[in-house]
Amino acid sequence: MIEGFSWYLSYIVVYFAIMFGIGFYYFMKVKSADDYLIGGWNMGFWPIVGTVISTWCGASVFIGTVGLAFNVGMSAYLRFSFASIFFTLLLIIVFGKCLRRQRLYTLADLFGQRFGPKVGIIPSILSAFIYAIPTTAMQYIAMNTIWTTIFGLDPTTGLILSTALIFAFTVLGGLPGTIITDALQAIIIVTGIIILTMATVKFAGGFEHIIEVTPPEYLSPAGPFGYQEVFLYFLSVGPFYLMWQSSWQRIFAAKTEKISFRANVTAVLICSFILLMPCIIGVASRLFLPADINGDMIFSRVVKDLLPPYIGGFIYCALLAALVTGADSFILQGSSSLTHDLYRRLINPDATNKQILFVSRITVLFVALAAFIVAMYFSGILAIYQWVLRLTATTLVLPFLATMFVKRTTKTGVLCGMVGGLVSTLIWPLLGITFDQTIFGFLFSFLGLFFGSMLSKHSPEEFPAAVMWENLPCANAEPECNSVYADKLD
Repeated sequence: MIEGFSWYLSYIVVYFAIMFGIGFYYFMKVKSADDYLIGGWNMGFWPIVGTVISTWCGASVFIGTVGLAFNVGMSAYLRFSFASIFFTLLLIIVFGKCLRRQRLYTLADLFGQRFGPKVGIIPSILSAFIYAIPTTAMQYIAMNTIWTTIFGLDPTTGLILSTALIFAFTVLGGLPGTIITDALQAIIIVTGIIILTMATVKFAGGFEHIIEVTPPEYLSPAGPFGYQEVFLYFLSVGPFYLMWQSSWQRIFAAKTEKISFRANVTAVLICSFILLMPCIIGVASRLFLPADINGDMIFSRVVKDLLPPYIGGFIYCALLAALVTGADSFILQGSSSLTHDLYRRLINPDATNKQILFVSRITVLFVALAAFIVAMYFSGILAIYQWVLRLTATTLVLPFLATMFVKRTTKTGVLCGMVGGLVSTLIWPLLGITFDQTIFGFLFSFLGLFFGSMLSKHSPEEFPAAVMWENLPCANAEPECNSVYADKLD
């Protein structure tokens, strides 16, 4: 048994007892699919701030960014953290008011109302299978580093435990449970990352010593590989955040438009400072960890080696808080896509609230188990995440922007743009070319979108509009009308 086992176990048992208590409360309280998936459009300022912070600080931040900064220095902030901050603020400031006015659940709802329900199938599949499942698997992999580091569990047992805990909490509370616990977990996460940053810097000899002995390229925004490489990485991850379903859910869940704007902007600005800390930990760790260490293990290794168990146990709880909230948000994103965009829109438009709530919880199980299978066969948290973000962005970003700003955009054009971006990004590794994969995908998405729209006319099921300035049929109406409108189009 490792030193400090009882401290670690006590912290973790108490943490999950509180989380499951809150989850069970909302299991008894939630009565409709609207409440379960988007919190009934009725959340206040601080719960929204808390859930945004908690959702952002998942495996990609606590585990992935630390490992990235260990390898490329402070340029990790520009590559990954600033990219997500910039495009999320763009979403909130430019598109948030418009999207709330349209009363939408998902990106597929936007495409479905504008071009007909069947067009929403592609973003639904991407959201559930290409994004939600792999990113949930990332949280399992990251959580597994705790079980293997402090409890000595074998990887398979650790993944099973991670899956069971995350699934149980998610299926109990839905988004209301997630948002309330996220607000509490945000305090744990922020406190934990501050403590670990201070401890790491102190162990490495202080800021002055770190700056003095660290090679200059690891402190430069350009990093060891130059600004071009930083920009291409930025481009591969940033645009996705215009369509991040978790951000859309938080924009919609607020009780008023004013609260939605202020809470989401406040949370992202707070995150812009929090996300500096994993970069500092990664750079400082270069002074005392071996150069060939697995980047995914750095966070857990630093906690175990630098901190006494009575503090380390709290830090592990902060990591667990980040991973649980990230995982349940991603699972709910996949569930929302499968339930509303496939089941409610195409399979059973007349489904009752009770049926939809039941299907929502079944799809939560499906996403959770599918993520477990992915986690069993893949590793490398940030590599998985970058692949997911790139593929989703090259497929959907340009069709999304065209839908918002260009009335001439047609159903054929949007489908050609999606397929062009998806296929070109997937086949790029087989072509053996040096042209950047992300730019390659965006190029073919643009060509498909432009020529598809220019060479076709609006189909009968379309509702031609530049959604940024013109309302879709369900604007300012009840959310249920999304399925009603889809039913009419069928």
